[in-house]
Parts: sequence; C-alpha cells; structure tokens
Amino acid sequence: MGPITAEQILVFLILFLSLVFFIDGRMRYDIVALLALCISAILGIVPWNQTFSGFANPAVITVAAVLVISRGLQNAGVVEVIAGALMKVGKRPTLQVSALTGLVITLSAFMNNVGALALLMPVGIKMARTSLVPVSILLLPLAFGSQLGGMITLIGTPPNLIVSAFREEHLGQAYAMFDLTPVGLGV
Repeated sequence: MGPITAEQILVFLILFLSLVFFIDGRMRYDIVALLALCISAILGIVPWNQTFSGFANPAVITVAAVLVISRGLQNAGVVEVIAGALMKVGKRPTLQVSALTGLVITLSAFMNNVGALALLMPVGIKMARTSLVPVSILLLPLAFGSQLGGMITLIGTPPNLIVSAFREEHLGQAYAMFDLTPVGLGV
C-alpha cells in the first residue's frame, strides 16, 4: 500500500464536505451533488469527457422518468384516490402500516421502487396526520416495503438494471423481467 496522494485527499475532502452539506440540509441535495461533481471535474479528478456520462445510464433515466410520472399522478389526483381507499382500513396504525406496505411492495415490483415510494409518501403522511400518529410510524415501513418490492422484478430498483446491464456487457445476456422473482419473493 503506497502513500496517500493529493488526489485521494481531494476526493475525501469533497466527499466530506458533500456529507456536511447533505446533513446541514440548507442546500438542495441535487445542487450539492452537482457541485461536488463539477468541483471534481474542475480539479481534474474526473475527466471532462466523463463528467456527465453517468446521466446516460439506463437506471438514472428510469428513475428520473418514474419520478416525473409519479409527480404527474400526484397532480392528477391519483394520490387522493389512493389515500381515500387506504383510509377505509381504519385509524389503527397496524392496519394502516399493513395496507400501505402491501401496496408499496406490489407497486415497487412493477414500477421503480423510488417512484412507488414517491407516489405513496404523501398518502402515508396524509394518513398519519388524519390518524394523529407520528409520520415515521407509516413512512419507515413504507420505505422498507419499497425496497423489498423492488427486489421482485428487473425494473423494481435501479441496482437490478445496473447488474443486468453489466451481465449483458460481460456475458452477452441480460436478466429477463422475472428472473429475480424467486429471490425477491423469498426475501
């Protein structure tokens, strides 16, 4: 193991400062991330011709598209319809967690888990406020459920898409839509 280089120190400094800004929360997360990327390019840590190449990754494009679709569904009133249907389970937190988590697992299997979470977070918040329970009681299981549901299909979560692209590049065959289902359902 050789001595620590100046470039390594710069990388750790950029990561540390980014973490500080993420924790501070006064600056938007996307702005912090883009600033860290641009500073890395300016300092020569990341080559200019590769600075924004990560945005061409299918997983990034999928997540962005799903978030746009989720916002559209929210604006169209779909969130209100879902909230109304889920509120029929009652005001008991156990029933609300079960209904909300079951729905997010199902949605996460067939759409990106980030999008399913983005779609149902406002529903969870509304349910918590209506039932006078802490928001975390509904949102934490919701986040966990979206991760579990994302493991069921190829499009469920960005890492599945990344691994599939890597497999196709190196073995010549990508994963099919339901190749991950036995493992995801098992978990």
